[in-house]
Amino acid sequence: MKFEERANLVPLKEMIHVVGAPDVGRLDALVARLLQWPRSRVRGLVGHSCASLNGVICSDAGTMLSIGDNLSLRYDPERKYREVPAARPTHGYTVIYTDSHLAVVQKDAGLLTVPTERRESNTLVSLLANHLAKGQKRGAKVHVVHRLDRETSGLLVFGRTQAVADMIIKQFAARKPEREYAAIVAGVIAQDEGTIQSYLRTDRALNQKSVNQKSGGRGPAGDEGELAITHYTVQQRYQDATLVAVRLETGRRNQIRVHLAEQGHPVLGDQRYEPEQAAHAKWAYKRLALHARVLGFVHPVTGEKLRFEAALPAEFDKFSRGAGRG
Repeated sequence: MKFEERANLVPLKEMIHVVGAPDVGRLDALVARLLQWPRSRVRGLVGHSCASLNGVICSDAGTMLSIGDNLSLRYDPERKYREVPAARPTHGYTVIYTDSHLAVVQKDAGLLTVPTERRESNTLVSLLANHLAKGQKRGAKVHVVHRLDRETSGLLVFGRTQAVADMIIKQFAARKPEREYAAIVAGVIAQDEGTIQSYLRTDRALNQKSVNQKSGGRGPAGDEGELAITHYTVQQRYQDATLVAVRLETGRRNQIRVHLAEQGHPVLGDQRYEPEQAAHAKWAYKRLALHARVLGFVHPVTGEKLRFEAALPAEFDKFSRGAGRG
């Protein structure tokens, strides 16, 4: 349920249930039994963010439960909850979640997050603002929290006020949000997991590069680099490429692309960092093989834990089927 709707419902009923052996199965089946509600009403309840599983809001009524899971319900017992229509993709992005404070979207590759110095009008921030303004007497504004490169797809959160955006930015600065990316990189990574840490500095060509840590992160011109920490885990090895899950501890511009390229494993399709090595016969797409798959943070107003996952793009699946296992 959207936050502004919840605020008008008094009183809300709360229920906490620890999943036992007889409860294992679909979440909506258990809730239907607990509340004696029809499954369609339960799916509406879940779709309105009234159910949490192990402290995290659950938006999928078909989630499978395990013994020991902690199910929490907070709902209006008099409301006839209706199923929430599936999110409809718009041009270049899909709205995943929104309330009066923030919006979470999944961006397609090829769409700019914000305008460049060329002042492009067809950007995610402008398209989303126009979308949220529909049906309102006054226009809507969205405020940037973080960005994705144009040719990267995946999850982003925006504040609907600057104050909310600033609160989420503080979470990012404190390294609290969960951010995981999927990347297909050139070559076969030997280690199953690893951490890359360096100081990144922007050069005169506006490329990011690691600078000598022994000099305190200062580049040749004396300007300081910014600490960047990237963790990766190998998910699948192909004959001449690797699928990795990448977790960001810091969020510097181009961080994943730079760190992996400097390790000799640039992201496929990268035209900026080691482009010759990043070219691959089976990655014939005009995008990066980089996708922001998981985003989790604490709602700055309600205090609820929000976590979102975005399925891998079709290009990843096609590459996996044709690249051959390593």
